[in-house]
Amino acid sequence: MRVVTLGTQGGPPPTVERAGTSSVVVVDGKNYLVDAGRAAVTQYVRARLDFADLSAMFITHLHADHVADYFNFFLLAGNYSPEQHDALAGPIPVYGPGGAGGLPPTFGGGTSPTTSPEDPTPGLLALTDHSAKALAYSTNVFMRDSAIRETRSLADVREIVLPSGSGASSTNTAPPMAPFVIMEDDRVRVSAVLVPHGPVFPAFAYRFESDHGVITFSGDTTYSENLLRLAEGSDILVHESINIQGWNGPAALKDHLIESHVEVQKVGAVAEAAAAKHLVLSHIGDLATEVVHVPTWRRWAQQGYTGTVDIATELQAYRVR
Repeated sequence: MRVVTLGTQGGPPPTVERAGTSSVVVVDGKNYLVDAGRAAVTQYVRARLDFADLSAMFITHLHADHVADYFNFFLLAGNYSPEQHDALAGPIPVYGPGGAGGLPPTFGGGTSPTTSPEDPTPGLLALTDHSAKALAYSTNVFMRDSAIRETRSLADVREIVLPSGSGASSTNTAPPMAPFVIMEDDRVRVSAVLVPHGPVFPAFAYRFESDHGVITFSGDTTYSENLLRLAEGSDILVHESINIQGWNGPAALKDHLIESHVEVQKVGAVAEAAAAKHLVLSHIGDLATEVVHVPTWRRWAQQGYTGTVDIATELQAYRVR
């Protein structure tokens, strides 16, 4: 059992050094994708992973940096039949957020325009349907001249249903909850909890359990007791992180970032509290400098933590030991 970091950048702006956030859990030769940020499809190929072995996809939340390449897995990797080329084996189960049900107030006060006011908070199912419709011409032409499969049929979207009585909403985004199982096959069991990521709802963290060990993904989150419960005893905890030391941005924006993410100087204490054996930082955002200085980040992340720390880079594999 291992995790492969396809892309490790936090935030939407494209950079040369890192691809958009995306990882793959590999269990007994089958692949489970977590998020699909910018260039995830290309990175999947560069990692020498086969599309035919993609068993399921998991989206933590619907920020652009987590879904920019999502539909390309169906649009591009579905362009061949499995008999002709490495391609998706069939409809891929996709787990992720439903609609938020409401928009947050404008950051800093005032008003903002609203895109698609008739449906301003679509969930994963609507995102998939709209993507398929927007790209219908390409699919229709390729079906006629290359006999590809219908693109939308390759995504079996399963929006995550929250436990009854959770009390969660767009104004109460991550109330205390126990982990709940969202998927199980003959190789892996996947559980989830809601985590607090600023105004975003729903935002999930995921735990993958197999006969070989446990890998947990924090998703995007600030400090979260829900995450500690989910990650308890993990062999590997893949956690997001930011650095704002030395950053001179507006105080209100700094507060907003702290309410949405975990500072690298504090993430080690999270891993220690969860009794995780190995902390891997991904979805990395250094607001103080454009370049992540890995030795400094590793030293920061090690504070308060007795386990192993790695600062993820593209196409690295971390095995459960």
